[in-house]
Amino acid sequence: MIQAVIFDMDGVLIDSEPMWHQAELEVFGSLGVTICPQRQQQTVGMTTKAVTAHWYQQSPWSSMSLDEAEQAVLQHVATQIKLRGVAKKGLLPLLNRLKQAAIPTGLATNSPGFLMDTTLEKLQIRHYFNTHCSVEMVQQGKPAPDIYLLAAENLGVAPQHCLVFEDSYTGLSAAKAAGMQVIALPAVHDWHLEKFDLAELKLRCLSEFDLNQLNSNPFTVAQFSAQPA
Repeated sequence: MIQAVIFDMDGVLIDSEPMWHQAELEVFGSLGVTICPQRQQQTVGMTTKAVTAHWYQQSPWSSMSLDEAEQAVLQHVATQIKLRGVAKKGLLPLLNRLKQAAIPTGLATNSPGFLMDTTLEKLQIRHYFNTHCSVEMVQQGKPAPDIYLLAAENLGVAPQHCLVFEDSYTGLSAAKAAGMQVIALPAVHDWHLEKFDLAELKLRCLSEFDLNQLNSNPFTVAQFSAQPA
């Protein structure tokens, strides 16, 4: 039986993935790294530190430290969120219904705390969550299960009774490693990738999720239906 719901942040609460892509293109591009869309997809869902290390290994630079490059990307994304961040379709109605149903709700993100706070303030949704977990709170970010296990512990719910919303395979892997059930929200261009079959269900957007079924029965894939985008 599902007793708590945990959300990833980027790509689930907010359509920030294009902001991350642009920030990486600008920052790493200025350092001499050539990034094509196909190669950039390899890093979706990773921590910014891991992404920075990835591109440094591909094309080392000397004009900036890895920490400085990482911070430049984060600041770029924070600025864009403040300027044009909007909630993903279906998010606010779902959060309202979870709150009305008194279902414990958590946030678990690979982003650092200041970026998590920036997003929560921009969308004005902090009050919906019973716990807010950012990457600095754990030893290892996703795909390790640490941050999801922390969120479950903070919510006082066993991992097997938690349902996670994730958009990336990295996050999906983390939640499954934590022993949780997962609803995947793949990007349109990722919908048909077999790796997302690891999730209990795929949805195009949060508005397709029916909370009434979650409240009345143990969560099973058969209770939901979604058509490919």
